[in-house]
Amino acid sequence: MSSEKGVEVRVRGIGAGGVGVGDLPDGRVVFLPRTAPGDLVRVKLVQEKDRWAKGVLLELLEEGEGRRVAPCPRYGECHGCSLQHLAYSDQLQWKGRIVGDALRRIGGMTTDDPIVEPSPLELGYRNKATMTLRRLAQGRVVAGFHQLLDRRRILDVGPECLLLVPELARLWGSLRAGWGPGAHFLPQGRELRLTLRYGDSEGALVVRGGKGEGRPDQLLAAVPELASVWREEKEGGVRHVAGAPALQMSWLEESLEVPGGAFVQVNKEGGEALHRFVLESVGEIEGRRIVEGFCGAGVLGRKLARRGARVLGIEMDSQGVAEARRGAPEGFEVMEGRVEAVLGGLLPADIVLLNPPRTGLDPTVPEALSGNPAERIIYVSCDPATLARDLGRLGEVYVMDGLRSFDLFPQTGHVETVVSLRRRSD
Repeated sequence: MSSEKGVEVRVRGIGAGGVGVGDLPDGRVVFLPRTAPGDLVRVKLVQEKDRWAKGVLLELLEEGEGRRVAPCPRYGECHGCSLQHLAYSDQLQWKGRIVGDALRRIGGMTTDDPIVEPSPLELGYRNKATMTLRRLAQGRVVAGFHQLLDRRRILDVGPECLLLVPELARLWGSLRAGWGPGAHFLPQGRELRLTLRYGDSEGALVVRGGKGEGRPDQLLAAVPELASVWREEKEGGVRHVAGAPALQMSWLEESLEVPGGAFVQVNKEGGEALHRFVLESVGEIEGRRIVEGFCGAGVLGRKLARRGARVLGIEMDSQGVAEARRGAPEGFEVMEGRVEAVLGGLLPADIVLLNPPRTGLDPTVPEALSGNPAERIIYVSCDPATLARDLGRLGEVYVMDGLRSFDLFPQTGHVETVVSLRRRSD
């Protein structure tokens, strides 16, 4: 099918991950990064299967209506974003379609596409980012994101990245300037993964890979905006290495001390809007018993307890558990463990809140919820496909009565969705 001249394709939509979708002359679906709905493009096929193929853009022959010039001058070579070439209103529209399509196709549900609430900030919204550092010959260092067309290579990206909140961008620039020749203040090794997070007034660094701990005290002295250094262990978990034991982060009027590896939404303003919607979706809670799976640092659980609910959170990360328990209000308790291991023994409950990782729920969780059903389930998802799969498993006992998506990751293919379910009465 492929030739030196390429293949002409009319792009008809945006699929999961933010890639353009079209049809080849032989009927196969083809996935095309950096293309927009309505584009007529000439493409080179780089991977072919019986039913689908992947291609790269050779030439843009006609522009679709929603296409725009990407705000970032490095968008054409950086894999960090996938949708900057679409107008923001079009990004929201297609994210809603992706969620709706997954619920219908995978979950077998009858539903319209959800409303997608826009992020308060289209750019400059991320308070956390992960970059790759690679050491090259003669002491050279590159650090940034993977290149678009060759993910084996690292694109050197500094504080000019448009997705970072200004404070995080400045911290990234200071870290690059302060890690020493050959980045010798960081652990040894050809490649490291560096995760930076910025709190209310300072930042934290989590390092994965390499050997040893480097020279963390010298690094902290060279980078004043950096408050602490952490090490991600091979067996999992994050260990404090140097500096402050936690970051101060204000969240929904809560002041949290967040350890380096704890989960907190990277888009603070958008995440707070999502959490307010979850609190509204729970409804009247005075005296109700709520089980919150994957409770993290307990932002929602604290709010619910202060409104009169009895809340039991479940969290497997010991650092998150410690923060959730610190200064917990009356009515809020946290159990350390895996949701799939302990949830069944805590049911029934009036309301169950779930906010799992991208992989969704272990199959035993829908089984437990169906066998001993709660009155309501509020499910917060960061992946439409696993959300649809899990809702399909709950469909015999629960019916969906609320659906809303939130764009916490503008310029990328990711979207958060909140679904409320009620126990069937028939």
